[in-house]
Amino acid sequence: MRIVEYNNNHVCRYGSATSEDFVATASAVTVGSYDGVHRGHRMIIARMVSIAKARGLRSVVVTFEPHPRMVLKGEVSGPLGLLTTLDEKIALLAGEGVDLLFVVRFTPDFASLSSDDFIRNVLVGLIGAKSIVVGYDHAFGRDRSGSGKTLETLGCELGFDVEVVDEVMIGNKHFSSTRIRVLLASGKIEDANAFLGSPYIISGTVVDGDKRGREIGFPTVNLRLSDSDKLLPRAGVYLAQTVLNGHSFMALMNIGVRPTVSLEGIKTIEAHILGYGGTLYGCMISFILLKFIRDEIKFSSLEELKIQLEKDKKTVELYC
Repeated sequence: MRIVEYNNNHVCRYGSATSEDFVATASAVTVGSYDGVHRGHRMIIARMVSIAKARGLRSVVVTFEPHPRMVLKGEVSGPLGLLTTLDEKIALLAGEGVDLLFVVRFTPDFASLSSDDFIRNVLVGLIGAKSIVVGYDHAFGRDRSGSGKTLETLGCELGFDVEVVDEVMIGNKHFSSTRIRVLLASGKIEDANAFLGSPYIISGTVVDGDKRGREIGFPTVNLRLSDSDKLLPRAGVYLAQTVLNGHSFMALMNIGVRPTVSLEGIKTIEAHILGYGGTLYGCMISFILLKFIRDEIKFSSLEELKIQLEKDKKTVELYC
């Protein structure tokens, strides 16, 4: 999957300010924030890719960075809580058979662009859209004035067709990125994963910690999130999994304030990786969360904490 960035009317390689030639090519396109790349998103993307293959078109996902609701004042009360960082989104989309990911840098100036101008100048003029696939509730452009109807009207004029994908439901239940955020905030990781279509990811850089885990035989890696706006699920202990040097490892992940060893009340993320003894400082690691094990508890001593961690470890081993 090729990745390019659209910023201030220029197209460049992802993560670079170097300009490159970008030619409009007959494309099937879908547009959205796609936070979480959940099952509903994947249905839309799969339909777009299918149309592209059937008609010999390039398949293109247009997404926004940062999330538009983080730029538009009045859209969010408090932190939005991203389900996926951009790098996590890229990794998920890479498995969907997409030819090109077109990352639009979302700024106040870009937000002022009308839906008409966005369709004409970006989707058609710059990318070369011949088919546009969107979800049933899609809206875009200034004041979210653009809709499927807007696309259909302009499609007749500009020579592209439009397909609106119906809502995806699971067990007669409506779902959205917002609902998934609520499930995660409640610690219902397995339900959230079912709606996502794949396990929830937490990525970060391994940083130095206070090494308390080593004292009781449970050394941990401490993570600094790759994006501070990433949504952390409910505080507690989770069963997680990571891949290191091509090998899969199970882990106990604690998300919370570590009340037994710290009085600072600062939320941290640390994981004890079963069967791994290497050094990982400075490495970027991604964990997938599989199961909520228990709430975070304040123990009266490190020895009590160790006893509980031994029980948690057995829970992980049973899952394996």
